[in-house]
Amino acid sequence: MTGTKRENIKQGIKVKVVQKQDQRSGKLTEGVVQKILTNSHTHPHGIKVMLEGGIVGRVKEILN
Repeated sequence: MTGTKRENIKQGIKVKVVQKQDQRSGKLTEGVVQKILTNSHTHPHGIKVMLEGGIVGRVKEILN
């Protein structure tokens, strides 16, 4: 499942995000959502979240 809809993303789920510095390479970082940062219902590049550990990125995949 892609991470473009805010309704699909909840605190505590495991996701893969792309960090700002990794956007060109497309490198994904896996983690657990701590906080949802995007206020709008959808975003074409993925909903921005903060993972546990403080990593911020846009959700590309939802794992569970």
